[in-house]
Amino acid sequence: MKKTGILNRELASILARLGHTDTIIIADCGLPIPDNTKCVDLSIKLGTPSFESVLQAIAEDMEIESITLAEEMKQHNASLHEKVSGYSKSIKYTSHENIKAQIKHAKAVIRTGENTPYANATLQSGVIF
Repeated sequence: MKKTGILNRELASILARLGHTDTIIIADCGLPIPDNTKCVDLSIKLGTPSFESVLQAIAEDMEIESITLAEEMKQHNASLHEKVSGYSKSIKYTSHENIKAQIKHAKAVIRTGENTPYANATLQSGVIF
């Protein structure tokens, strides 16, 4: 049994398989996820687990090269925007519609119980060398 890091075996496996520039999406509980997209659903109830707690755990295991957020997060979820901005030196912005369009290119979507607006982020994998 693992002692540290991500214990969820499905999520740990996804992170272990990421290569440079591969992406995953951390999503709130309302983001529509197509049936053919890999989804690790961590949601238990509204708010649990939170977007930030999942991002923090993933950031400890994953080399994050950049994070893409919806422009709308700045205005409609400023407190989460401020927190997320600290997880990467490279923060990019696009529309919420583009975040949804990126789902089909992501290796997986990690669904949280987050229930605040625009709490979705595309994480691009970096390299550790």
